[in-house]
Amino acid sequence: MPSHKLLPSASFKLGELDCWHFIHGNAQLLVAKQGAQVLSYQVGEDKPIIWLNEKAKYEHGKGIRTGVPICWPWFGNLALNPQSVQDMRASEQPATAHGLVRTREWELLDYDDAGEALHIELGVPQIEGGLPGWPHDVALTLSIRLDTQLHLSLTSHNRSDTAVSISQALHSYFAVSDVRKVQVKGVDGLTYIETLNDWKHVKQAGDLTFSGETDRIYLNTPDTLSIVDPDWSRSIELNSRGSRSAVIWNPWIGKTASFSDMAADGWQRMLCIETANVMDDVITLQPGASHTLGVSIGTRPLTA
Repeated sequence: MPSHKLLPSASFKLGELDCWHFIHGNAQLLVAKQGAQVLSYQVGEDKPIIWLNEKAKYEHGKGIRTGVPICWPWFGNLALNPQSVQDMRASEQPATAHGLVRTREWELLDYDDAGEALHIELGVPQIEGGLPGWPHDVALTLSIRLDTQLHLSLTSHNRSDTAVSISQALHSYFAVSDVRKVQVKGVDGLTYIETLNDWKHVKQAGDLTFSGETDRIYLNTPDTLSIVDPDWSRSIELNSRGSRSAVIWNPWIGKTASFSDMAADGWQRMLCIETANVMDDVITLQPGASHTLGVSIGTRPLTA
């Protein structure tokens, strides 16, 4: 059966935003048109995998603190990015955090629910002269594939005649039973940047556990990281593509208190592991070149 571009029938409003509700087998997926942002992912009656923040605000032109925000063409504070990424911007106005596409309306390019997988492709509509303050002709698409796992692939294609440097991340919020009881495997021995302590380079010893605010950039990351959650008897498995860096973040008590869009105890129920191209892992696209940043997300039961 050929794919098509018709909107899925299960479209609805969440706050001010147009969203889609996709079902494939036992899996359910919520996606906002703004930012092409996955809002939640759950399989059957199992616990959610992607965290749906019950206090999130769904407003036009505002970032949504839930799901999987797309950070592009820079991650975080532009001034803390490598110079090659900063040089891409041409504006005297203050740069927004996490780039330019998470608050823009994306368009549905393809939708195919035939066969063993659901496939959705969304893109940023082409703007003459590039995005505001970022005058580069780079096509950006997000491919979402839902089968026994959730697969996200963010592809940048440089259509201009000059090289373009970007940093980016799939800023994934994962649902956990209690962040104080989980551990992240796959980081032992890695070097990370401790952004909460003068951006010092530190070597990770053992698995990562959580006892306070955490904001770390892990370098030269392996393809697979996992969140082991004994209370929910599962491990969330993340398999990345086109990435050698990851950001691990939890705001803890103090920072959460400053958020108007998160419950006071919301930090306990979420953990961000952001599949990324940041710091020395930024991407420089030569004319005509493409790069895909991707992650496949699934779970496996913990054995006794």
